[in-house]
Amino acid sequence: MKSYRDLEIYKEGKRLAVLIHKLTLTLPKFELYEEGSQIRRSSKAVKTLIVEG
Repeated sequence: MKSYRDLEIYKEGKRLAVLIHKLTLTLPKFELYEEGSQIRRSSKAVKTLIVEG
């Protein structure tokens, strides 16, 4: 039986989460913590939901 880690959609979600995380670190200082944190958490939630499914 294959693992969820073998799914292409999981791999793409993980790749995008890392990319989005890096991009949010370039936000202006006043947006880095509030909006940046929310964006990072939501991007990581996508792959978490794939695992739960």
